[in-house]
Amino acid sequence: MPQHLNKELNSIAEPYTKLVLAVGQHDADYVDAYYGPKEWSEEAKTEKKPLSAIKQEALMLKTRLDEIDIPRNENILHLRHQYLQKQITSLLSRVEALSGKKLSFDEEAKAYYDVEPPYFPEEHFQKLVGELTSLVSGNGSIPERVETYRRQFIITPDKIDKVFSAAIYECRQRTKNYIDLPENETFRLEYVHNKSWSGYNWYKGNNESLIQINTDLPIFLERAIDLAAHEGYPGHHVYNCLLETAFARKFGWVEFTVYPLFSSQSLIAEGTANFGIEVAFPGKERMEFERSMLFPLAGLDKDQAENYSKVQAFAAKLSYAGNEAARRYLNAEISREDAAQWLVNYALMSPERAQQRTRFFDQYRSYVINYNFGLDLVRHYIERRGGTEDKPGKRWEEFTKLISSPRLPSGLL
Repeated sequence: MPQHLNKELNSIAEPYTKLVLAVGQHDADYVDAYYGPKEWSEEAKTEKKPLSAIKQEALMLKTRLDEIDIPRNENILHLRHQYLQKQITSLLSRVEALSGKKLSFDEEAKAYYDVEPPYFPEEHFQKLVGELTSLVSGNGSIPERVETYRRQFIITPDKIDKVFSAAIYECRQRTKNYIDLPENETFRLEYVHNKSWSGYNWYKGNNESLIQINTDLPIFLERAIDLAAHEGYPGHHVYNCLLETAFARKFGWVEFTVYPLFSSQSLIAEGTANFGIEVAFPGKERMEFERSMLFPLAGLDKDQAENYSKVQAFAAKLSYAGNEAARRYLNAEISREDAAQWLVNYALMSPERAQQRTRFFDQYRSYVINYNFGLDLVRHYIERRGGTEDKPGKRWEEFTKLISSPRLPSGLL
C-alpha cells in the first residue's frame, strides 16, 4: 500500500468524519454509529456548525478528493477512494435536503444510495396476490385470509425471549463456522416500544452491538430468524465488527468509525444483512430449523411449518410493494391512508402494521429500497462470483469478502 496515497486519503477522512458528526447535530437519525475519538463528537455538539458551512467544507473536500489519482491496481486504496467520494456526495445531498431542497423518491435514492430503484406497476402486485389463492384458503379478501392464516403463528409475549435467544444462538453458530469473529464480539438484546421499525442494531464499537426488538405489534414466528440474522449474525453486527477490525483498527481509517445512515453504505449494510439470512440458512434449512426448534419453543404446531414457509416465501415476492407505496406517498401522489391501504392490499400487512410502516416512510423516506433492492444487488453480485446456493462454502467466502470491504452499490453492478 503506497503510504503517500494513504496519507492523502487520511487527510480527507478526518474532516469528513467530523462533517458527518456535524450533520448529526441537524438530523437526529443521521449518525447511526460512532466510536471514534470522543472529543470529536463533543466538538460537534459544542460548535453546531451551520448547514451552509458544512456544505462549503464538504465541497472543498470533494474537490481535493477528486484531484487524488489512485491507480486501479491499488485495489484497496482505490475502493477507499471511491468510498469517500460516494459518502461525501451523499452527505452533500443530505445537507441540501435539510436546507430545504425537495427531491423526488427516485432522485433521493440516487443521491443517497448510489442506485436507481426499479419501478413496478400496480398490475404486477395484483397478479402476485391473486396467485396466493391456492396457498391460503378461507373467506374474505386475500389480504384478510393471509392475515387470519398468519395469526396462527404469533409468538406470545412470554415466549418471545426464549425464541429469539434460540434463533440468535443458531445464527451465531452458523456464522462462526465460516467467519472468524473477533474474540471479544458481543451484543445486548432489548425489547422496546413505540418505534417505526421492527428491529434495530445500534453498533457501539469495540465489537459490541445493542440489538433492539420492537414489541408494539404481534411478532410472527418467521421474524425470529429474520431479525436474528439481519441485526446480528451474519448481518449488521458482523458487518460492523469486520469493518472496524479491518479498517478502523488495522489501518486507522477513521471514516469507518462513523456510519451516516442516509448514505451509500446503507444499501450494502441492509442488502448484505437480508442476504445473510439466505447465506446462513440455504434451501430448506431454515424451515427445518424452525420446525424442529422454534415452533416447539413458541408452542406452535410444527406440522404447519412447511406450508407456512411456502406462504412466507411467496409473500416475500411482494416486498417491492412497500417501495411503490413509499414512492407514491413521498411524491405526494397518494395520501397516508391510501399508502396504508396499498400496503394492506399488496404487501399483505395488517392495517396496524401498515400504519406503522407509513411512520417509517415519514422518518426514513427512500431508505426502504435498501432492504429489497439491496438484497437483489448483493445476491446477484455474489452469485456472479460463484457463490450460489449449491456452493455454500463459496457463497460464505464471497459474502465475507463483501462485508469486509469498502465496496459500495455502484461497485456491485
